Amino acid sequence: MIRSFRSWRQRVFSVIMFGCVLFVVLTFVAMPFYAGGTSADPTASGYSFFTNFFSELGLTETRTGQPNTVSAILFFTAIIVAGSGLVLFFMAFLQFFTQSKSGRLLSRVGSIFGVISAVCFIGVGFTPANLYIEAHVAFVMWAFQILPLAVILYAVAILREPSYPNRYGFVFVAFAALLVLYVALIITGPGGDSPEGLMIQVIGQKAIVYAIISSIFIQAHGARKVIQEEERL
Repeated sequence: MIRSFRSWRQRVFSVIMFGCVLFVVLTFVAMPFYAGGTSADPTASGYSFFTNFFSELGLTETRTGQPNTVSAILFFTAIIVAGSGLVLFFMAFLQFFTQSKSGRLLSRVGSIFGVISAVCFIGVGFTPANLYIEAHVAFVMWAFQILPLAVILYAVAILREPSYPNRYGFVFVAFAALLVLYVALIITGPGGDSPEGLMIQVIGQKAIVYAIISSIFIQAHGARKVIQEEERL
């Protein structure tokens, strides 16, 4: 029974790792299908990695007025995969922190924040910016403002848990710092109405999205290794 439970947890974290890779693949595949247009230059052709936001892949119609069906479907699939992967991660990860009262409290509250943030990321996929701009922006802001709370709580939980490798706690500390810096950028940074400001915001978004994917991939891989080590005991 115990071995079966551990095997199930391993499969969950393997699925999460696969979801991280799939998000990257799907968004890269979607980019060539985006017809064009940025917030600073609606007439620009194609997708620019440094001047188009990720969520522009999910527009039902590009800024040039052309249908964006293929790109939108790929982006929608990618964001649902990523958001669902985050939900799975925060539901499965708390099981490592059941030995102490503080560990249970930190992991449970951290998972609540993590799942809420994940649901907001999924909400981004259901609200294309050209159709539901206010809801889209709200989901983006809530997702990025809530996620640091989950990451900080889990960083503390990992560093306080003797049986869990501290290096993964430090990964979350670095990740939390990046999240806080990004939230500061989108709140106080330059607007996207100028070419320079747009590039800063887009590069910042690309960096933090890949940081999220990398961090969760590393944590899922680490969790799987911890389970494998438990099985050897």
